[in-house]
Amino acid sequence: MPQLSAHDAAFLYSDTAHSNANVTLIHIYNQSTAPGGRVRFKTILARIASRLDQLPILRRKLRRVPLNLDFPYWVDDEQFDLEYHVRHIALPKPGDWRQFCIQASRIHARPLDLDRPLWEIYVIEGLDGFLDLPAGSFALLTKMHHAAIDVENGNQVTTLLHDLDATPPADPPPAPWFAERPPGVLRMVRRGVAHSVGAAARLAGPLGRAVRRAAPAALSLAGDLLLRPHKLPATRFNSVVSPHRVFETRRFTLDEFKTIRGAVAGASINDAVLAVCGGALRRYLDLYGELPESSLAAMAPFYLRPSDGAAVNPELTWLRVALGTDLAEPLQRLAFIHGQTASSEQLSRAVGARELSAAGSHVPAATLALTAKLLGRATASIGRRSPLAHCTITNVPGPAVPLYLCGARMTYFSAIMPIADGMGLVFAVTSYDGRIVISPTSCRELMPDPEAFAQCVRDSFQELLAAAQARPAATAARRRRTTRSAATAPAPKPPRRRASASGRRSPTIPAA
Repeated sequence: MPQLSAHDAAFLYSDTAHSNANVTLIHIYNQSTAPGGRVRFKTILARIASRLDQLPILRRKLRRVPLNLDFPYWVDDEQFDLEYHVRHIALPKPGDWRQFCIQASRIHARPLDLDRPLWEIYVIEGLDGFLDLPAGSFALLTKMHHAAIDVENGNQVTTLLHDLDATPPADPPPAPWFAERPPGVLRMVRRGVAHSVGAAARLAGPLGRAVRRAAPAALSLAGDLLLRPHKLPATRFNSVVSPHRVFETRRFTLDEFKTIRGAVAGASINDAVLAVCGGALRRYLDLYGELPESSLAAMAPFYLRPSDGAAVNPELTWLRVALGTDLAEPLQRLAFIHGQTASSEQLSRAVGARELSAAGSHVPAATLALTAKLLGRATASIGRRSPLAHCTITNVPGPAVPLYLCGARMTYFSAIMPIADGMGLVFAVTSYDGRIVISPTSCRELMPDPEAFAQCVRDSFQELLAAAQARPAATAARRRRTTRSAATAPAPKPPRRRASASGRRSPTIPAA
């Protein structure tokens, strides 16, 4: 009987009436590549049914422990109904991108039923006036609660549903499934009491190791947050969010981002993405006359390998990065961001995610539940006066090769991420098959015009790309001018010989 981890439980406990931890993955398909040029809903339903046994979490629901004595357990849903979780809708005519974004935002905002497995899939047809995508495309929206499925498991769902070619072998019939009997209340209470009583002793070891390794970083962070001479300015996105979500997106090619990256020595694709997002935020706030004079900052995830080179998975570390929104010149902004990410690597490694996760797992569930609620309120309150950051920029990596759903080729992949009080703007950055998609998520009150914000993303990108493309030409022109100047310059005259103090002539210095 698996149990919710402390990390995942924090997402569950932080849900409010107007803010939840839903993550929605968006896949769009060209069904002309499917057999017969069409994919029917019942075919998709059969595909999901045939592969459910490969990811057991899809048939499990939460079972809470009374009084929050322990973290909830995952138990089989004895009343599991696939057709409740997989739904079929169509966009009204003309089925354009704006209608799709509104529909996707509404689906994302609705809370999931916590008495059922924490996911839903929507098959959306009628996508006709859609960007540069083929008419008759359809979309698959996979909504999951962050407590159930993180980004890594979200990729498992993507892999589960798709194939690497348009003509895969036929799916086998669904395997028989029988729900395991859930534990009784008394059993969970006994385990919860035992866990809470022993929590302090178990906490000491991992917490001590985490403190020893985190001390330098913690002192630096404390000084930055508490003793910094200049507090970060607050923006509209550091307010309390409403329950109404807005979502937009812009697509770019990976090769274009490589061009931008190449304009600054040592810069990464991630640096270029941060620079684009920073430029978009600068442009949007400037439209409203709300651009602060000092730089705004983002929380961004970085995957770092241990400094000792051990063959283990990279650790996920969140860093606060100043976005250079006070810098008008785009390449100067990119260089500024790269300077931070390059110098922060050693500091990031000082805090091991494993030790912090181990420490969290020994905190009593009731304490964590209360802490999550209080932290959310504190973040909203502090954020309006002196925010820790102004947005979150998170990566949702996708496959680098084309994928197919029942023969239909996936042409688009993006995501809608959760927002929270005090952090009302999130950029979801997805990659798939040579493309990068930047998708801002906010609420209707803080971003009443998501199309305008998305255009700011596009304009910021084009500005960076144009500057990067002009950089080699400018460098070549400088080299040509230097070469011409050297060729036309008169030859230097040999220095005059002068007598030494002793009356002897100094030796002649040969001309270079």
